[in-house]
Amino acid sequence: MTVTLTDVAGQDIRPHLNTLAELRMTVFRQFPYLYQGSLDYERRYLETYARSAASLFVLARDGDRVVGAATGIPMADETEAFRQPFINQGWRPEEIFYFGESVLLPEYRGQGIGVGFFDHREAHARSQGFRYAVFCAVVRPEDHPLRPEGYQPLDRFWQNRGYRPLPELTTEYAWTDIGDQAPTDKPMQFWYREL
Repeated sequence: MTVTLTDVAGQDIRPHLNTLAELRMTVFRQFPYLYQGSLDYERRYLETYARSAASLFVLARDGDRVVGAATGIPMADETEAFRQPFINQGWRPEEIFYFGESVLLPEYRGQGIGVGFFDHREAHARSQGFRYAVFCAVVRPEDHPLRPEGYQPLDRFWQNRGYRPLPELTTEYAWTDIGDQAPTDKPMQFWYREL
């Protein structure tokens, strides 16, 4: 398989919103997110990126097919749920570039595409003058009943890229888990690195 990575920024991301929405709903159904998504929710969520002049989508393409994507946005353009924990701890949102998600179809994993996603977003953040790159990840209990046998979290991969968790920086974000009838708040842990 030959996968190419393409950066799309600002208003140029708008034609790709539906593609990313479908990828998010597919990939995030798996543990640890267990996300039971809807296109209506996805459109509202992704509109934040479409409104930002400095947002970024990194698209992974196999030929003409988009098989993965990673996103980023200035923290100052993010929603309050992500911005406020940093403000509360004395961080300046204008210094932070937030990595939204990395989603990749399972058959394309293990080929270095995830590394490319980080490389492209970090380069974009540096070119825009941001001091920090941050992202957050859901925290699920070790004994979660839907945790797959042999599941390996991505902590080591993130640490190898120079990211560290910020124990004092957490938030909660609500979505509906597979099999549930309504959204529930999930704890989210922020990670960061200085650029």
